[in-house]
Amino acid sequence: MSMGSGKPRRRLRQVGRRLALGGRLDRYVGWTFISCYATALFVVLGLFVIMDLASNLDDFLEPWEDGSTVSTAIIAAYYLFHLPFLLLQAAPFITLIAGLFTLTRLLGNNEVGAVLAAGVSGRRLLVPIFLGGLLAALGMVVLRESATTTILPIRDSLHYALEEKRTDRVYNVLRLRDLAGSHLRFGEYRPGEEGEMPVGNELLLSLREGNDWLATITADRAWWAERDGEWGLELHNGQREELSDRKHTTSIDWLGPELFDFTPELAQTYRRARENPLELSFLEAVNLGRRDPDNVVYQTLMQYHLTFPLANLVLLLVGLPLVMRHERARGVEGVAKGLLLCLFFFATDFVCRSLGVQGALDPLLASWLPVLLFGSLGVVLFDALRT
Repeated sequence: MSMGSGKPRRRLRQVGRRLALGGRLDRYVGWTFISCYATALFVVLGLFVIMDLASNLDDFLEPWEDGSTVSTAIIAAYYLFHLPFLLLQAAPFITLIAGLFTLTRLLGNNEVGAVLAAGVSGRRLLVPIFLGGLLAALGMVVLRESATTTILPIRDSLHYALEEKRTDRVYNVLRLRDLAGSHLRFGEYRPGEEGEMPVGNELLLSLREGNDWLATITADRAWWAERDGEWGLELHNGQREELSDRKHTTSIDWLGPELFDFTPELAQTYRRARENPLELSFLEAVNLGRRDPDNVVYQTLMQYHLTFPLANLVLLLVGLPLVMRHERARGVEGVAKGLLLCLFFFATDFVCRSLGVQGALDPLLASWLPVLLFGSLGVVLFDALRT
């Protein structure tokens, strides 16, 4: 009796070793997912670049003031530095396609049926794909935070040259705010290229302390400079006017961090927040949210940058069970349903995010509602998988 029961125990131990995380089955499914992800990445980003290039190429090739046209190298460099930000927009979609194609390949080779017949549940089979989705979500977070400070300034300078037909960047009406509530406005701001100091014209600073406005500072011109080991703004024709009962004006030629904590990086952050807030990093959205706590745009973006990477897992949770429910011959139908649900997710996400940015929906609800809604649907579908 004991000898007869020993063989099943040994078989169970062998199966357990084979199904340990990182075992042969996981490696096989994982490498299949990686190859499908690489293919989906190349195809999706390639389509994005082709569509963007087709809509903008005529504008990019318009002659500059001197009659010359932009070189092919500048256009190529722009799209090279733009790729990370296209990936941040399309990453959940790429992850879903890779997961669907991985499962379709397993179904096409009759490998899913063999795994199920061996007593391995469908949920366990999909673990490597979900781990891949988790890595993709973490990669989005790391890429957004790192690319914003390293790659984005280069891409912005190339994009400005292509759009404005000039290399010296000039931005009109730039507004900033500090933690004390003071407001700084430039009528014109030049961030400067490599080796050049940022310069602003028509400076107007309204100093605030608590609920009181203390003074206004104006200057014809200001530039980023160092004085006595401290960085700040050097002012040309600077004037400070006190707003007390006895108003008086004094000259001022230096605006240090004790008056306003200006930095060139902060100026560029506010510029991006005005032109394309979705390209702000999470830390930048937090920083701007601290300076302007009533701004619903920053509050929504703080939550959105946490929830959107989760779409890599949510879409897999919804899409993979739809493919598993179909036999090999009808796997394409499951893929089509998964992609259709993906479109519904992005549409819901876009509507909720827009309502949050406009203040029509609470920022917390606007960011988390699509994830919770489709995630709940995915849990129901995943729970009904064949075991």
